[in-house]
Amino acid sequence: MPGRRWAGALAAALTASVLTLTGLAGQAQAADVNNVKNGGFESGLSNWTCSAGSGTTVSSPVHSGAAALKATPAGQDFAQCSQSVAVKPNSTYTLSAWVQGSYTYIGASGTGTTDVSTWTPNTAWTQLSTTFTTGASTTSVTVWTHGWYGQPAYLADDVSVFGPDGGGGGDPAPTVPATPAGLAVSSTTSSSVSLAWNTVSGATGYNVYQGGSKVQAVTGTSATVSGLTASTAYSFQVSATNSAGESAKSSAVTGTTTASGGGGGGGTVPAHAVTGYWQNFNNGATVQTIAAVPSQYDIIAVAFADATGTPGAVSFTLDSAGLGGYTVDQFKADIKAKQAAGKKVVISIGGQNGTISVSDSASATNFANSVYSLMQTYGFNGVDIDLENGLNATYMSQALRSLSAKAGSSLVITMAPQTIDMQSTSNSYFQTALNIKDILTVVNMQYYNSGSMLGCDGKVYSQGSVDFLTALACIQLQGGLDPSQVGLGLPASTSGAGSGYVSPTIVNNALDCLTKLTNCGSFKPSKAYPALRGAMTWSTNWDASAGNAWSNAVGPHVHAL
Repeated sequence: MPGRRWAGALAAALTASVLTLTGLAGQAQAADVNNVKNGGFESGLSNWTCSAGSGTTVSSPVHSGAAALKATPAGQDFAQCSQSVAVKPNSTYTLSAWVQGSYTYIGASGTGTTDVSTWTPNTAWTQLSTTFTTGASTTSVTVWTHGWYGQPAYLADDVSVFGPDGGGGGDPAPTVPATPAGLAVSSTTSSSVSLAWNTVSGATGYNVYQGGSKVQAVTGTSATVSGLTASTAYSFQVSATNSAGESAKSSAVTGTTTASGGGGGGGTVPAHAVTGYWQNFNNGATVQTIAAVPSQYDIIAVAFADATGTPGAVSFTLDSAGLGGYTVDQFKADIKAKQAAGKKVVISIGGQNGTISVSDSASATNFANSVYSLMQTYGFNGVDIDLENGLNATYMSQALRSLSAKAGSSLVITMAPQTIDMQSTSNSYFQTALNIKDILTVVNMQYYNSGSMLGCDGKVYSQGSVDFLTALACIQLQGGLDPSQVGLGLPASTSGAGSGYVSPTIVNNALDCLTKLTNCGSFKPSKAYPALRGAMTWSTNWDASAGNAWSNAVGPHVHAL
């Protein structure tokens, strides 16, 4: 935080691509073959060509097998990796690939008819699929993957072009995977059951069944089923899947939810709260101690924890030199004083340059253990998730549940996704928020440094208006979050972000619109949400630089909702 910049071309691509997304294609016919060579990148980049040397293969994370493609956009190059595939004329083929990353595309060109492409912004493994028909004289097509300008590296794995044999050879078709073993209940809450099982060779995904009905499809070997009733026993099974089909269901296990704990996390956070980020660095904004943060702030997010050499683990070092000699002992004492005044102080993970990755069970455990250690060392009340370079919903959910088990019901969990991260419940950030809904305190989306976005009414809105705040918040309110888990994140001044600053009056009008249906713009929600949590700002330091104008105006308004 502040979030990444947006190019105008990216916003245009978003609008255009939303209209061309296709559903996953059906299973290939028995006579069809995969015409791609080395689609799993098990032989490095053999048969593939990547622009500007942008591609390499990695051993982790992978979707299946031992390798995956990792390609990094740079400058004006968007890291396209391609392969010429032999095909038959006048034939229909299904192109698919498993991808992960911000703005990852796949497509086919030279088809002789209509070239095709599709994309996803999902930072968890996601299968993209589209179909094309070759022309009367087409004997080869170029299939490709690429990222987008200015975005982080993307991953691709298990690329396939299923259809009639083009005669050029290809990867063998997969076989139906074996039945998963080792299914067990790893943890429970009053409204959820977490499951884990053993990896199945050749599987590209797993289906989770509750009482015989499919309730989830995941790519990892764990899942959390939420929305359950307290003190109730449930039966679960899992199956393994790939493009060849689905295995038999595993043996069933029973998970019993705990007694009701009231729902939601955060201990004694006020019903309407203001969150502010406190900078552990000097970037020209007013340097503050924790004690100097105004009382209007109910949750103070210390920015930021640092990545370590251990995957998933984080550390924190107070920038005493940059903060005018602020000592660790005084920092800890100031945290205690804020808590004695009823405030919460959390450690924020990530930010614009954050590189923390939680992508498997081991890194999830490392994350939970290290954050809990920081809570014990400094007295933090919880954690803020501000990973702007993507997260894995399965393993971040696992990490936060593990942290919750250590810290107890008083744990405060806040999140600060970018606007693109909350456009759909299929996005990893949104999935994570829903996965941990019973322990989540608030999601303060960043309504700044953003391109134009869709509102819950399907219309496109631009940042800087009441409508942008209300129509996008509506997606979260209609998508499954409790109103008490939704907050509006804005810059404290024009210096706090590259774009998207609005006056405190607009923030307050948006809060009124969402909670009371008053002071709305052209968009008006279908109903009021009086329990809306409140607002957030980047940062308390930039607020102080502007005479605390933001907190002096927005704070009392939030507390009076």
